[in-house]
Amino acid sequence: MSDLFAALGLVLAIEGLLFAGFPGAARRAGENLVSTPEPTLRVIGVVSAVIGVAIVWMVRG
Repeated sequence: MSDLFAALGLVLAIEGLLFAGFPGAARRAGENLVSTPEPTLRVIGVVSAVIGVAIVWMVRG
């Protein structure tokens, strides 16, 4: 369970750095996200999840 919280903290830290360092790009990315069709977002989500699981599997393997 502590690994889950560590991973969540790492995600928040990385996202925080992106918003702090590049606020204009983050805003544009959010605007593009709103206009992206749902099927495309689903594919991006599934691919991201698979890549994330693969990375964790390789590191923890």
